[in-house]
Amino acid sequence: MMRELLSEKLPIFKNAAIYVRVMSSEIRFRKIAFQNGEGAEVIVPSVDLPIIARERSIPALLDMGVVPLNKPKGPTSHQVSEFVKKILKISKAGHAGTLDPAVTGVLPVALGRGTRIVEWLLPEGKEYICIMHLHKECDEKIIRNICSQFVGRIKQMVPRKAAVKRQIRERNVYSLEVLEIKEKDVLFKADVESGTYIRTLCHDIGRKLGGGHMAELVRSRAGPFRIEATVTLQDLEDAMWYYENGNELPLRKCVLPIESACVNMQKVWVFDTTIPSLCHGAPLHVPGILGVTIGIVAGSKVCVLSPTGEIVGLGISALSSELLATQPKGLGVTLQTVLKSWNSPDVASAQKDFENVH
Repeated sequence: MMRELLSEKLPIFKNAAIYVRVMSSEIRFRKIAFQNGEGAEVIVPSVDLPIIARERSIPALLDMGVVPLNKPKGPTSHQVSEFVKKILKISKAGHAGTLDPAVTGVLPVALGRGTRIVEWLLPEGKEYICIMHLHKECDEKIIRNICSQFVGRIKQMVPRKAAVKRQIRERNVYSLEVLEIKEKDVLFKADVESGTYIRTLCHDIGRKLGGGHMAELVRSRAGPFRIEATVTLQDLEDAMWYYENGNELPLRKCVLPIESACVNMQKVWVFDTTIPSLCHGAPLHVPGILGVTIGIVAGSKVCVLSPTGEIVGLGISALSSELLATQPKGLGVTLQTVLKSWNSPDVASAQKDFENVH
């Protein structure tokens, strides 16, 4: 019966969202759910982070976790990662998105094998709250008008002290909202593409207003992580002390499952029996796919998950969402980063089940 459900050819409907439904550990099938409310019942798949976090042991979290850190003013981003390693007594940690020493705010720090995801987090969008100091007082309407001219595709010169080649490059400013103006100080919030230099943005805006520079900067969002949900280095150190003295709850609040870093990514769910081959480096073919999210296009980055929402790896989709869900065979995803360990108990169990069936 299960094989009949899985082999059933699914039609493609316009405006259809493709979802996955897990009935039980034995019976799983793909389903088409209509966005317009007609036809099939809408079943929304999700990565149940609370369950994953609760069931993953602390050692496992420290090897496959991420700390949404609120970076303090003073140390470099690299130094902050070193502090995290020292506090948690681990050998590997890496930050996603460098902040200057004087800048505070959201700095996701991946732990252990989770550091493999860092390069995938770097392109995620960022949000900043900034105080720009103008060199002379200007009319509020003029300030707001000039700031609005910097929304959209802009050109920036990479700063001299940047770690990348100094050249003019283009970046997207998705929004720039002036929150408050007090004399020569302008408080604004900017939602920007990764790699946008806010210091340069302030300088460029200031040139049209008689001069200006960045006075203070806070990163309020990095990818899916917002500043309201961050922790400090002191929080982390306190949590580790509680853990070593028998209370692991504070540490669980500080160290999140690595899956929390992928909530904004397109997702592909796979069968348990598919996972062992993926862990050994095999590409993901369509018959091994359990379900997908809508909006995937060929060549886009996707997060590959187990039926229970645990991350297997990250890769590039070879097909669109519709073809991934309906095509009977062919290459589905080329994995570029594998995070799940091939010798973990669940992978070993899946491999044994696969061998028993075949």
